[in-house]
Amino acid sequence: MPGRLFLCATPIGNLEDASPRLARTLREADVIYAEDTRRTAKLLAALGVTGELRSYFVGNERRRTADIAADLAAGRDVALVTDAGSPAVSDPGASAVEAARRVQAEVVVVPGPSAVVAAVMGSGMVDGRFVFEGFLERRGRDRSRQLERIATGDAPTVLFLSPHRAAADAEALAEACGEDRRVCVARELWWGTLGELVDKWRQDPPRGELTLVVAEAEEPEPDLERALEIARRLVSAGEPASAAAREAAEATGVPR
Repeated sequence: MPGRLFLCATPIGNLEDASPRLARTLREADVIYAEDTRRTAKLLAALGVTGELRSYFVGNERRRTADIAADLAAGRDVALVTDAGSPAVSDPGASAVEAARRVQAEVVVVPGPSAVVAAVMGSGMVDGRFVFEGFLERRGRDRSRQLERIATGDAPTVLFLSPHRAAADAEALAEACGEDRRVCVARELWWGTLGELVDKWRQDPPRGELTLVVAEAEEPEPDLERALEIARRLVSAGEPASAAAREAAEATGVPR
């Protein structure tokens, strides 16, 4: 029988967030794959876990995925963790799940801390839908399209920011969305506008990865004057008044 793959969420800043189930899972796993073995070693020491620890990060993900598949096929239980939060959420993990499915191994999620959910909860800016974009693309057309989606989106957007690119990403967001767009930096729960955030980070660059919540685009105020102008033009061109009112309302958002 193949082993089991455990996707384990780890604390995002406070070791007390580690659950008894997480500690038990890590103790019982035959091997633990971690994004940063040095950071995970500290977590394991705090939980009293002494197990086999291997690296699994973007640079060696392909090779390690083959190792994970071999471990699972041999009947070993594998635990997968990232530096903080939940695996496979803008972090390595999806390939491990695919490998487990290929060898018909059971996949078990050990839920826990999530930077995305913590940001949504603490920001007070989300009431229903939100969009998770992960990290901003570094350059090119993909980055431009992503910024355009955020700028015009009708729901708040949650982003991850790396410390060495956070200031530049904030400037790009301010340019795309406007400096008055509301934001919340979720790590320290700082609220303000993108313009204020750019100024803040110019003076005091951020340290460590951050989660940012960007407010949705505001609906423009209906333009009554433009609606009347459209309706008058259509009536002058021979449109019935009711049809002209309907078309003007659809074009401007003004009630018919």
